Amino acid sequence: MTSDPAHKNWTLLAVSLGTFMLLVDITIVVVALPSIRTDLHTTLSDVQWTVDAYSLSLAALLLPTGSLADILGRRRVFAGGLAIFTGGSLLCGLASSALMLILCRVLQGVGGAAVFSTSLALLAQTFHGRERGVALGVWGAVAAAATALGPLLGGLLTTGLSWHWIFYVNLPVGAVAILITLTRVQEFRPSHARRIDLAGFALFTVGLTALVYGLIESSRSGWGSGPVVGALIVAAMALVAFPLAERVVREPMFDLSLFRKPTFVGGSIAAFGINGSLYAMLLYLVVYLQSALHYSALGSGWRLALITGGSLLTAIPAGRLSARMPVRWLIGPGLLLVGIGLLLMRGLTADSSWTHLIPGFVVAGLGSGLVNPPLASTAVGVVEPRNAGMASGINTTFRQVGIATSLAALGTIFASKLDGATALTVASRYATATNELLLIAALIAIAAAVAAVILIRPKDFVQHGTAATTAGETPTPRANQPATVPASTS
Repeated sequence: MTSDPAHKNWTLLAVSLGTFMLLVDITIVVVALPSIRTDLHTTLSDVQWTVDAYSLSLAALLLPTGSLADILGRRRVFAGGLAIFTGGSLLCGLASSALMLILCRVLQGVGGAAVFSTSLALLAQTFHGRERGVALGVWGAVAAAATALGPLLGGLLTTGLSWHWIFYVNLPVGAVAILITLTRVQEFRPSHARRIDLAGFALFTVGLTALVYGLIESSRSGWGSGPVVGALIVAAMALVAFPLAERVVREPMFDLSLFRKPTFVGGSIAAFGINGSLYAMLLYLVVYLQSALHYSALGSGWRLALITGGSLLTAIPAGRLSARMPVRWLIGPGLLLVGIGLLLMRGLTADSSWTHLIPGFVVAGLGSGLVNPPLASTAVGVVEPRNAGMASGINTTFRQVGIATSLAALGTIFASKLDGATALTVASRYATATNELLLIAALIAIAAAVAAVILIRPKDFVQHGTAATTAGETPTPRANQPATVPASTS
């Protein structure tokens, strides 16, 4: 294990660059989607797939790439993930059709899964003791800054140049990160490498993809159409077979025994809830701002910055408080604030100004900042260090499933409300549709808040070593455990 301070700093820089690139890409894309839709002459369902293609591939491959990193080496998989994501970004920028863009977003998700599954493991194997806390603090600050800058950067690039540049901007960052990783970061393989669960991977991927396809296609073809019914049947069969398969394989992708702990279940519901409510709504808020209120991508970005800026204000205090108080009193109230913020955004009419959204933007942003830091540690806090990678991976997978399924379901409702709109009624239709989606998203957040408060219990947290891990204290990762995964929107 390297102890050279220069190598440590280079490793931190490589991981920070990779994390920054991936997290900026989440919100930077959302702001540009209306412009992409206009330029490529796509439908709303194509726009949904632009986001869901990335989320689905990331969710499906997150745990398998973690196992692959244990076999091939973490540095190698991290560098490979950066290369795939950077190459996918180039192809996304060059895309001339909706289909090409969607397929290239899948490629980005493949690379993103490899980077997410190994990033913190590289820090854990490099830094120890107090240095590790400093390194993780730097990484957390980079992650928060990336999420906050995404809407502004997306608006600037889309308005000043074109939507293609939201992808091209990844190229120099990715190239530098790859170079540093290959020349300055030390390779590491754990003594015991977890096998790749091919059966679980196949069933989970097919089931989730079929479910999202059925939800998105229903807005275009109707619930009774053959493709929709067939997709939902396939989804049901695969997702029912998935836990059965996980019970019989030697090293399952999802260790179902983790769900016997109420705190793990509560953390998983909270992960689904935060992404399935506020972050899924970001796309439709952007559509409302640009299509109904006619703001540019930059104008939308500035306004969405109220949400990400609010999140920054509470994220750092929440991270510190999570080591001193039960995390359910951060995660639960945070999700409740998200739900209240979404409710405050309601009441839109054809004559509403964007200022109507300001109180809701601020409250929801403050709430999300309370949720993300403690949620990142909750999943790994209730398991032994050897299972921390899987536990965190499952939690992050629930995030991706939350945004993918909610985005698809909300899109079906949104499209039905806009169907048949005329030039005279389109403004009121957009307002009505957005109001309904905000109500549904708020109910998701509030339900997740209740589940978090009830299920997340201090007594479920595991003591690591001689120092007890308090309810909500982030356990120190060990060098031979898979990484926890960034608490991000995607």
